[in-house]
Amino acid sequence: MKNTLALIAAGLLLAGGSALAQTALAPAPAPAPQPPYAARVVTLAEAKTVAAAAEAEARKNGWTMVIVVLESNGAQVFAEKMDGTQYGSNEVALKKAQTSANFRRPSSFFQEQVKSGTLNPIFTGATAVEGGELLLVDGKIVGAIGVSGGSAAQDGMVARAGQAALK
Repeated sequence: MKNTLALIAAGLLLAGGSALAQTALAPAPAPAPQPPYAARVVTLAEAKTVAAAAEAEARKNGWTMVIVVLESNGAQVFAEKMDGTQYGSNEVALKKAQTSANFRRPSSFFQEQVKSGTLNPIFTGATAVEGGELLLVDGKIVGAIGVSGGSAAQDGMVARAGQAALK
C-alpha cells in the first residue's frame, strides 16, 4: 500500500511539473509610456468647457449622463447630473475619472485587460469600464473626465467629446 501511494504521489509530482513547464508565460511587453502630470491642474473654467462639450454630445444622442471633472490629483472640480440619469451613475462617473487620473490612462484600458482575462485591474482599485479619459494640456495631464449613464461605449463617446474640448 505504501509503495502504491508513493508511486501515485511521484506520478502526480512529475505530471504537475511538466504541466507547469508547458504553461510558462512569456514576459509581458513593457507598458507604453504614459503622459506626465502637469505642474498645474484643470481650472473651473476649463472643467465647465469640458463638461459642456460632453453634455452637448449626450443631448445630441438623446442620452442622460453624469459628468465629473477632476484635477489630476483626484480633487473634484465640477460635476453635473443630467435630469433623469440613474442615481448609481454619480459614483460610477467619479470612479472612472479617478481611475484615469490615478493610473494615467483611460479607464477603457482596464476594461480591455479584463476582457482579455487579466484581473489585476479589479484588485488595484481601477474601474474597468469605458468612460474615463485624461484631460491633457501640452501633452501633460491636468485632470480627468468620467462619464456614466449609458452603455460603456456611449459613456466613452461622451467623455471623449468633453476631452476634445480642452486644447
